[in-house]
Amino acid sequence: MAAPLPKDIKLHAKSKTLELIYSDQEHYELTAEYLRVHSPSAEVRGHGIGNGTLQTGKQLVGIKGLEPTGNYALKIIFDDGHDSGLFTWEYLYDLGRNYETYWNRYLAALADAGKTRHGNMIAKG
Repeated sequence: MAAPLPKDIKLHAKSKTLELIYSDQEHYELTAEYLRVHSPSAEVRGHGIGNGTLQTGKQLVGIKGLEPTGNYALKIIFDDGHDSGLFTWEYLYDLGRNYETYWNRYLAALADAGKTRHGNMIAKG
C-alpha cells in the first residue's frame, strides 16, 4: 500500500517545523533539525550501505523554503545551504510515523560518537 499524500503542508518558520496533515486524526509536525539529519541526500546517506555521514550541530537549522518536485517529492531548502535531498511522500510519511524511533536512534548515534546536536558543545559523560 502506498503512503497517503498529505492534504495540507504548513511550514512554521518561528517554531522551525514542517506540519504534514493527512486527516483530522493523523498529522505530524517534524522539526527542521529532524528533517535535516534524516535528509535522503547522498551527503547524509552516502552512496552505499553504511556510507552515511552522521550529521552534527544541526540543532538551530531552519527551513528557508519548500519546492514540490513532480507529484512524488518535496525539496526542502534548509538555511544551512543544504538542499540536495528529495523527500518523497512515502519517506515523509515514514519519518512522521516513526519519529520517536528514528529520533532516539539518531540521539544514540550522536552519543556513541561523542557528538552533540549543537556544533559548539562537547559531549560529556
